[in-house]
Parts: sequence; C-alpha cells; structure tokens
Amino acid sequence: MTTTSGPPPPARPTRAPGSPPGGVSRRRFVGFVVAGATLTVAAEIGGAEPASAAVPSTPQVPELYDLGDLQTHSALPTSQLIRITVDDQGLAHFAIPRMEVGQGITTAAAMIIADELSMRIEDVRVTLAPARPELVFNQLTGGSNTMESMFTPIRVAAAVARGALLQAAATALGATVASLVVKGGVVTAPDGSSRTYAELSGPAAASTTTAVDVALAPTSSLDVVGTPHGRVDALEAVTGRKRFTMDLDVPDALPTMVCRPPTLNGTPRSVDNLAAVQGMSGVTDVVVVDTGVAVRAATFGQCIDAVRALRVTWAGGTVEGESDDSVLRRLKDAELPMAVPKVPLLTQTVDMRFEFMFRSSAALEPNCAIADVRDDRATVWAGLKAPIVAQRNIAKALGLPVAAVTVNVVTGGGSFGHKLFGDAAIEAANISRAMGKPVRLMWHRADEPRQGRTHPMATSRIRATLLAGQVLTFEQRHTSIKTDFSHGLGERLTAMASELPAGLGNLGLAESIFTLTQELPYDFGVVTQLLSEVDMGFNTGSMRNIYSPDVACANELFIDQLAKNLRQDPVAFRLAFLRHERVKACLRKVAEVGQWGRAMPAGTAQGIAVHSEYKGATAVLVEIDARPETVGRQVRDAVTGPRVTKAVIAVDAGLVVNPRGLEAQMMGGVSDGIALALTSSNHLQDGHFLEASWDNYFYTRQWNVPPSFECVVMPSDAPLPGGAGEAGVAASVAATACAYARATGTVPTRFPVNHGTVSFTPKTFVPPVPPSPTDGLAHTY
Repeated sequence: MTTTSGPPPPARPTRAPGSPPGGVSRRRFVGFVVAGATLTVAAEIGGAEPASAAVPSTPQVPELYDLGDLQTHSALPTSQLIRITVDDQGLAHFAIPRMEVGQGITTAAAMIIADELSMRIEDVRVTLAPARPELVFNQLTGGSNTMESMFTPIRVAAAVARGALLQAAATALGATVASLVVKGGVVTAPDGSSRTYAELSGPAAASTTTAVDVALAPTSSLDVVGTPHGRVDALEAVTGRKRFTMDLDVPDALPTMVCRPPTLNGTPRSVDNLAAVQGMSGVTDVVVVDTGVAVRAATFGQCIDAVRALRVTWAGGTVEGESDDSVLRRLKDAELPMAVPKVPLLTQTVDMRFEFMFRSSAALEPNCAIADVRDDRATVWAGLKAPIVAQRNIAKALGLPVAAVTVNVVTGGGSFGHKLFGDAAIEAANISRAMGKPVRLMWHRADEPRQGRTHPMATSRIRATLLAGQVLTFEQRHTSIKTDFSHGLGERLTAMASELPAGLGNLGLAESIFTLTQELPYDFGVVTQLLSEVDMGFNTGSMRNIYSPDVACANELFIDQLAKNLRQDPVAFRLAFLRHERVKACLRKVAEVGQWGRAMPAGTAQGIAVHSEYKGATAVLVEIDARPETVGRQVRDAVTGPRVTKAVIAVDAGLVVNPRGLEAQMMGGVSDGIALALTSSNHLQDGHFLEASWDNYFYTRQWNVPPSFECVVMPSDAPLPGGAGEAGVAASVAATACAYARATGTVPTRFPVNHGTVSFTPKTFVPPVPPSPTDGLAHTY
C-alpha cells in the first residue's frame, strides 16, 4: 500500500557546524519509506529526464548520448528498488546491485551514504546484492557506469532515510526539524538533548509504504564525497580475511576441476581410463560434461593429479588449424573500403594500418564458482557482473524455473570484462547436477588463456586527407573478430532501440556499442569511424575499455604521424585541432607536469596521447627507455624489453566521489596500457593458444612498472560522476606506442610490439595442465 504523506521534511535541514552552506538543487525526487520494523527506504528516479537523443550531423554520437547514458537510462525504471536500511544498532545497510571487483565501488557507495546521512563511514555496511530479476537492466557492472548510474539513486534513498530519522527525532526531542543538527549518526536539539540513529530507527519506521518528496542539496555541500578515503575493505584484503568465492564455507562443496581439450572448444568423445581415475587417492567423482571431464576430490592437488592422469579422446574444436596469420587474412578480407579515394594534386593522403593480437582478459582470481544443485533447486556462489543473465542461463542449462535458481554475487579478485560472463557458474551448476553433489569449481591457470575468453584480434585502417595544413577527412575502419555481448548489454540495446539516437536502432549490436563508445575529439573535417566483424568461433569478451584501447592507439599514433608530416610539435598539433576544452586542459596539464619536450638521451623518448569517453577526458605522457642495455636486461623468468620509466596521467572524471580510488584506477589503467602496447598477448597456433598461466602471459610486472608515476585529478564543476573504471587505459596504450615510435624511429603497427617472439616454452596440451609445483620456495626472491 502506498499513501501520500503531508508536507515533507527537508532532506538536509541543518548540517554539522563547520559544514559549507548550501540550499537544495533544482531537481526534486520522490522516495519511499517502506513498511517494516526498522527504517527502510527506497529511491525513485523514474521522473528524471533522459538524455537527449537528438544527434546533429557534426558532433559524434557519444558526445550527445553514449554507452553510459544507455546504461543509466535503462536502469531508471527500477531505481525505486534501490533500498537502504538503518537498523536498531544505528548501522546503515545497502546491498549494491553491482559487483565489487577491486574497483572500490563499495567504498564509494559507503561514502555517499555516510555523507547524506551525516554518519561515520564505519557505520555503513555495503554488501553485494544477489541476482534480482526484478531489477531488469539495473544489475550489470560494466562500461565504467556504476557511479554514474548509482550516484543519484543512492543519494535519494539516503536523503529519504535522513528525513524520516529527523522527523522521528523532532517528535522525540520536542524540536523542529529545521533546528536539529546531525553529526556522526547523532541528532542533537538546540537544548543539547539528543537521539542516536539506533534509537530512532524504530520510531522512524513506517507501518505502510509512504511516498516522500525529497530535495537533494547541491553536491558542493557534501563533506565526505570528494575527499580521499582508503578502501573500507583494505584491512581485510591485506590481512587475508577478505572472502572470495573459494574462501566460502559451503557444506560438502569439495574441490573440482575440469580436464579440458587440447584445442579451443573441443569436446570429449570418450574417456579411456575412467575407472582407474575414479580409484585415485582423494577422488570422489569423475563425470563427462560438455566442456570436458570434471573431477571432484578432497584437495585441488588431487584434482590436478586426476586431470593429468585422464586419457580422453577429443572431438575437434571450433577453430581447428587456425593461427594468427590465418585469422589476420580473414580480417583483411572483411575490411570495409574507405569512402574517400586517394585524391591527387593539391591534397595529400596519409594511410596507415594497425594490427592488434588476441589478449587474455583473465583476472588474478581464476574463473571459479560454487554450485549446489538439487532436483528442484540450485544455489550458486560466484563473482558475476551480470548475475541476472547468469541466473537465467543457469536455469536454462538445468531445466529449472528461474525462481528456483539462487545466484549469490561474491566479491571478485579482478574482472577486466572476464566476469561479465557466467561461464564458470554455468559449468559448476552442470557438474553439480551430473554428480548430484555440491562442487567447488576452480579453473586451472592454464585453462584461462587457452579456453577462456579473449579480447578479439582486430585491425584498424586509417586514412586522412590534408590540404594547406588542415585535415579535411579522417576515416577509420576497425575490423574485429566478433565480440560476445550476450552478457546483458545486447538486451538493453534491443529494448531501447526506438529511443536511441537516429540510426543506431538499425545497426547491429556490436556496431551500436562501437558507435556509442568511440569518439574522435578532433576537428578533422568529415570524420567516419566504422566497425565490421568476423565470427570464427572464438570465445571473446569486452575486455576493459572494450574497443577503445585499440582504436585510440591507432588514432593517436596516426595523429603523431600527421603532426610529423606537417612539421608540428605533437602537443601543439593536438591543441590546435582538439574540440573540447576538458581534453585540452588534461593535455596541457600532463605536458606541464611531465615536462614535455625536455632533452632526453638517444634511445629514450616521450610520448603523449589523449582520450575522450564516459563524459570525461584523459591525457597521458610517458617516457620510455628503448636503449639496448635496457631492452636486453635480464630478469629471471621475465620478458623485459623497452621500459616505461615515467608516466603522468591527468583525468577529468566529472564529480569524483573518492579521489584516492580514482588515482588507484588510473594507476591500474596505465599498467594495462603499458602491457597492451608492449608485452601482453595470446599466440594462436594450430587451433590453440600457446599461453598457459601468468608465467607465459606477460602483463606489466614490477620490473616494467614506471618508477615515476603521477596522477592529476582535474577540477570539475560537473554535478555528477562520469566513468572512471576504464578511463585510464586507452590513452595509456596510445602514449606508450607513441613513445616507442619516437625512441626507436620505427612506428609500430602490430601490438603488442613483442608479439613476434614466443619467449617461453609452451606447456603441454595433453595433459592440459602442468603438475602441481613442489619447489615454490625456489621461485621467491
């Protein structure tokens, strides 16, 4: 039942002494005080105006309506289901319908709630919501959208709670709401009498659900938001008490692993020694499933022993016989033609083509899940960024109603796009059903780069025409192995096709996402950026920043060559053509802080690049050392090569909730960018990837991290947060590539630049995993 209350109390009538003054914003919202024993409130954001979908011919689509707008817009109809509870201990509880994967969203949410309720961050408990189908499009973590889409709903819910608590305090203390002061979860009247939130949570509760009008104070009046704060889970993380999926205590869920095929997506035909493996020490069950042969045992070491002992006859996979070169030929055949021909006479045409290899999106935490499947129900625990989709897929695989499947979202040890898919959760559920027992499934490190999802191989061709120092046209044709968007973004696009900017509803899924994310922030005359895809049966996913690292790397390298062609300084050239002041400000800042143009020894150089996305901007300056003594330096079990010795990043991410968290995101983004430019990729040979585990896959290691790193958070008057989780990657790849070109005198056209060398001995494909190590201490420093 919903009733309308009388005149609503102000959401923030009085702040603690010393707080900045401020009125209310021009936007008002309706929230709900939900019936219950203690105070529970909900947000209602459905009345907010959607982003404009009018697209004039000159600006690019993302400048007016981008992927973040799509995600925020699609989440609005269920925003009233965002709830905060204040319990009888005075603690605020919020189950965020997103996944924490180390990006710090639980800390940011706690800061927003603490600020709005004038309470201690330590008294806010932010957990991860289980799969909630009623949220529809409001439970997907990706596209740097969490703070952008959740900031206002969280504030509204907290403001409703504050209003209800203050109304209850006014009644209890015999004072007016406007005369009350709140600090640290304590409400104080003018006469000094007070009540704590713990005391007020019961009286503030409602017997019926009641609509309440609230007005949000301007963000400039917030005290906690915008100030640096350490992670709320930092102590648990560094002391080993933080619980990930494999740490959960689910009764009888024993370690489980899968013997996987030697080629990508192969399937088992028969097991030649099933009885012998079933009799091995510790082994409880061995079953054949679609993805391989699953083994359940008392320990993971015994699982590994059993997996290695299995003798399986395999059917071929989906990419039998394919290699890097054969895939590149398929991509070249699918490249779209340029619209502008190579024109003669006074104009000049510049053409370049770039290639980007397959890359693994595996996080430090392996793919894993716990599943307990019974005849009539299933319960799954996993790190899932799209749990509603995973719940639906698990139900379909098991032949159960969706309501019979409970999916619990667990904090993940990284994601990079990997955990957008429920691969491990679905597989664990299938294995548990086949065995009739709970399982604790963990993929081996060797499984992830070989059978897991990869960022697709792609090419990017660019052509520009120049006349009298001006760029008349800029064309980019990006061709990629098909990216799988079945994790929920596709459904959002389909559902909102009629509301998208003109023409987007007629594009394919990938083309729509490409168009909503890719923006060239330069005045280069007629600009066209198009995507084409090739489906070859690879397991792919939208790795961190989706298309942007490849697209921006190609663009910014190309722009360096345009500047060189026109005999202009790369920074001056960019400043002359950039359209947006926010991007220019970031570029000026990194040039200033990084001392652009300073004298450097031969074989070393600076590189600089910009990127505009997620309603923000980034610029990155790096210095690289490509001298022989650096390239040839020896580090045990390492790939060294050129080293980025300095990185400076300036980021404008709109309203920043936690500057310290943003800086950490940018540091991670720069490390990603260095790896993508220089070292990290998968090698495809004869239908399988050679890499197996992190000792083969060369993400940026300590010996390649720049000794000097600085992040500048640009001031912003934006009223809302922009995207941050992926914002640091694209310009970092590009700046590193530009620096490499300037240091070596050779413009790289294939990435990463070391892909041509297989600098490790590939592990066996049969058996599919190496033996458990027995000499771990010998590999420490």
